[in-house]
Amino acid sequence: MEILKKLIATLLLLTFIFYCGKKKEPERAYLLEQVGNTAIVQVYADGFDELTLNEKILCYYLYRAAVAGRDIAYDQHHKHTLEIKAILEGILRNPEGIEPGLLKKIKDYTKLFWVNGSQYSDRTKRKIIPNFSPEELIKACNIAVKNGGDIGLKEGETVEKKIGRLKKCIFDAEFEPLMTNKNPGPGKDILTGSANNFYEGVTLKEVERWARRGREKHPLNSKVTKDRRRRIIEQVYRAGTDGIKPGLYAKELSNVIKWLEKAIPYAEGNQKETIRKLIKYFKTGDPKDFRDFNISWVKDNYNIDFINGFIEVYKDARGKKGEYEAMVSFVDKKTTKLMKDLANNALYFEQKAPWKDEYKKKKFDIPVANSINLLVGTGGLGPSSPIGINLPNEQDIRETYGSKSVLLSNIMDAARMASAAKVTDEFALPEDVEMFKKYAEVTGKALVAMHEIIGHGSGKMNKKLKEDPSTYLRENYSALEEARADLVALFNMFDDKLIEIGVLPDKKAAEAAYGRYAMSDLLILRRIPDGDKIQDDHMRATHLIVTYLMNKTGAIEEVNKNGKVYLKIKDYQLMRKGVGELLAEIMRIKAEGDYEAGKKLVNTYGIKINTEWRDNVIKRVKAINYPSFNGYVFPYLEPVKDEKGNITDVKIKYPASFEEQMLKFSEMAKE
Repeated sequence: MEILKKLIATLLLLTFIFYCGKKKEPERAYLLEQVGNTAIVQVYADGFDELTLNEKILCYYLYRAAVAGRDIAYDQHHKHTLEIKAILEGILRNPEGIEPGLLKKIKDYTKLFWVNGSQYSDRTKRKIIPNFSPEELIKACNIAVKNGGDIGLKEGETVEKKIGRLKKCIFDAEFEPLMTNKNPGPGKDILTGSANNFYEGVTLKEVERWARRGREKHPLNSKVTKDRRRRIIEQVYRAGTDGIKPGLYAKELSNVIKWLEKAIPYAEGNQKETIRKLIKYFKTGDPKDFRDFNISWVKDNYNIDFINGFIEVYKDARGKKGEYEAMVSFVDKKTTKLMKDLANNALYFEQKAPWKDEYKKKKFDIPVANSINLLVGTGGLGPSSPIGINLPNEQDIRETYGSKSVLLSNIMDAARMASAAKVTDEFALPEDVEMFKKYAEVTGKALVAMHEIIGHGSGKMNKKLKEDPSTYLRENYSALEEARADLVALFNMFDDKLIEIGVLPDKKAAEAAYGRYAMSDLLILRRIPDGDKIQDDHMRATHLIVTYLMNKTGAIEEVNKNGKVYLKIKDYQLMRKGVGELLAEIMRIKAEGDYEAGKKLVNTYGIKINTEWRDNVIKRVKAINYPSFNGYVFPYLEPVKDEKGNITDVKIKYPASFEEQMLKFSEMAKE
């Protein structure tokens, strides 16, 4: 016994020595800073060091391709955005002598500019107005130029002349106030009332008449304008190749192609051909080549994946022109089981859907579904990032070849860690706070996963439709499709199958999901400080659902306590019934291309907000310093090379500086 006591004492001593001598891991920083209502959040990509060398090198070259194309999105957002970007970055690179208070104001504005990809908010589409004056900007520019800085002055142009020319674009809230305007006032249409750079010098009537004649050959990847003879033309985004002249963004796309070509030797199997097909598309700009790429890409199910191209149409009021976006990721094996389990049961949920059988898929190829760690996102995918993605968008490809869904696990984790739980304490009713916090992570990931895999990937169109449903539903398609995907997720939250396969732990989690969804509509209001209308399609979708359920079913009710407004679920089963009814109608609208019914739904429930609630929410958000938006700082990938220039390893690093990353990306894009 004495020997045993001595042995135990020795083991305890050794354990104590080990833990005392062990270097403590530094606590991770997630919230790096907050600029106004925007949080700057560090993203971590655990597991990158475990990838093979080939996978690391593939990630590096795809990363460089993503950064190489980022200026395309800036230019799509507004015709002068790149000029403004050059001014701001020129100042930040050469700040010596600028008064500290003014420099901080310019830095803060530039960070918001970077997060949103322009002088407009990525979500509200409203112009972001600086808190410095044109005169102060001129002063800072002159100092930067004196320091040897480049702010993009044209030949013979003075700083005063340049800022004078761009003054209204930057400082005037009433001049081109919205990047995307789907509800313009008198004398404007959705194109002339939008400030983006997808169209120039054309009206909606002119474009629609031109498109009906079959002239719109490159709907996703072109700018529509007029030639010298006032004829409507497409300026196609393409690098050019044998017999095909270069088009818009030829320089940037050629640079993207350069890095994609370097990636091919390190890709696996069919992924090599997928990259070749993308390169061909970037050269020709031919929609058929993009279709070939998508069909190839949706079949790929490798550890390393990417998105690169002109894809989402949210920023075009017509819902036609694709914003440039790119990202690189690897599978998060620890959390991808959720996605796989849902994908394997996609047909089950399709059969249980509340819409007509004629719009249900009878066969469901198991979609590619993964939880991923994002390494970088540019354009429409960063620094402001989504938390889930389902592609391709083309309905016929979805129905014939399937789709690919991803949950951006490290983005969700970073956002949650940065914001903590203070928003739940403020906006959930006291009796719901504990439940909401308990199920926050599991319900958040379940809703996003269901939205992407079962939502966007579901449904079948009426055979009478000759084109994609987006052609028929036009400017309302994106909001309706996002609402449909959300409704699919909400409808299935109470299905026992989710507990059976381990997606949810119990039925209380489903109740928490419903409650948090209603609360999210209230939180949307913090993003609309001015006016009474929502422009963003994702926000319109959420607002449409909650407003419909409040007005049509009474399942959600307003509660006022101590001068604060809350949204409470009055009856969970009544809410689920209302969700099913609305889902069935939106599926019918999509399947039949019913424009008028879709327009009525969006206009009635999805656009107008309660400004009293908005003011109440904004006051409370300010009190707890809760951000309205997140901008993400991504890891760096740094190649290690031998004497011959061969890459022997790729290291992952975390910059912890948004300014440093954005300035470095601008340099990398030109390399």
